Amino acid sequence: MKLLTVLLLCVAVYAKHEQYAGWKSYYYGPKSQEQLRSIGPLAEEFELDVLSYANIEREGVVLVKPEHQDGFIKALEEKGIAYRIHSADVKTALDLDDVAIESRRKENLARNGKELPYDNYQELEVIDAYLADVASRYPDVATLAIADNSFEGRPINYLKISTTNFEDTSKPVIFIDGGIHAREWISPPTVTWAIHKLLEDVTEPDLLERFDWILIPVVNPDGYKYTFTDTRFWRKTRSTDQSNVSTTCPGVDGNRNYDFFWNTVGTSNIPCADNYAGSQAFSEVETRAVDNLLHKYLGRIALYLTMHSYGSMILYPWGHDGSLSWNAFDLHVVGIAMAEEIVAHSLSHFPRYVVGNAVLVIGYAASGASEDYAHHIGIPLAYTYELPGLSGGLNGFHLDPVYIEQVCRETWAGIVVGARKAGDIFVS
Repeated sequence: MKLLTVLLLCVAVYAKHEQYAGWKSYYYGPKSQEQLRSIGPLAEEFELDVLSYANIEREGVVLVKPEHQDGFIKALEEKGIAYRIHSADVKTALDLDDVAIESRRKENLARNGKELPYDNYQELEVIDAYLADVASRYPDVATLAIADNSFEGRPINYLKISTTNFEDTSKPVIFIDGGIHAREWISPPTVTWAIHKLLEDVTEPDLLERFDWILIPVVNPDGYKYTFTDTRFWRKTRSTDQSNVSTTCPGVDGNRNYDFFWNTVGTSNIPCADNYAGSQAFSEVETRAVDNLLHKYLGRIALYLTMHSYGSMILYPWGHDGSLSWNAFDLHVVGIAMAEEIVAHSLSHFPRYVVGNAVLVIGYAASGASEDYAHHIGIPLAYTYELPGLSGGLNGFHLDPVYIEQVCRETWAGIVVGARKAGDIFVS
């Protein structure tokens, strides 16, 4: 009977991901700034889907369509950029990932009668149910709120956590969001883990006393849902009102849609592109929802973090041109402190975090990103976390679910240090 169940599961799973038949993925390893800077033009020329940007210390990973594989390899060889195959069959790798994740889900249900929050990737409904549950159990400090409804009508849920119901305006605010890029499944758990540590397992009570918190696990619920039901590598929102081809090519890259040097670099005007910036800045209800909250608490926000994956990096402004901001010293010092604390709590085989200006670290400029926008409007410390991802030798595209809790724990360690330092700077 157990064998039959596994066979049926495999049949169901292997019917998915047909759009990735023939695709391959490659590690690429530039060893100089010149090679690093050349990746952006190659990504545009060969329609690469970059899952993880490289830096000169670490390989990146790209997905390549069948029709571009020969040209891409030739271009890398001409530029002297090292490469190796990550997966020779993307569809099969995704199928195997699905079997592992679904098997774990079924085991959890059989053993516990419910899904555990940090040993598997959770669907949107599970995350939303968790937010409602903790808000009901901790009504004195937690309030469930809706920033807005997504394009398809799903609530963009977030928690306000405060011992004073946000009425003490002298308290700095820590603002964390995740899930703007739909396919980055490790991002939302790090935000819900922060909620867990602030409400259910309070080991740093000063963080509740000193700060108010805004936490949005999934900024892009439509896209996130779509990655579970249809297209695993979907990155964008699901709007269909941006161009005359939006019904065929829906969605906008939310992290290119903020109003900071919008659509000037690292974006596309083509609606079908993964980095399509939209018809105008803040065209997406999802990014407007974040913007409204940022402005609501603007004078009090000491630290803004947006969770992405993957690459083990902490990146700060300016990401559109590589210049340094007015607060570059504090950005770097606090970024290093967060990274060092993460590494202190990490596993030996996890890569060490790299900290720095976004362009200087990955060699790629992009406008309209949320951490640049947050810093632009006055938030002194704003960062993109690129969380850990797959490592050498793995053929799948998810970080193994066994590591989800580990990533959450070490990321929280970094958040703790970042919040405390941000609070010290904010009141000094």
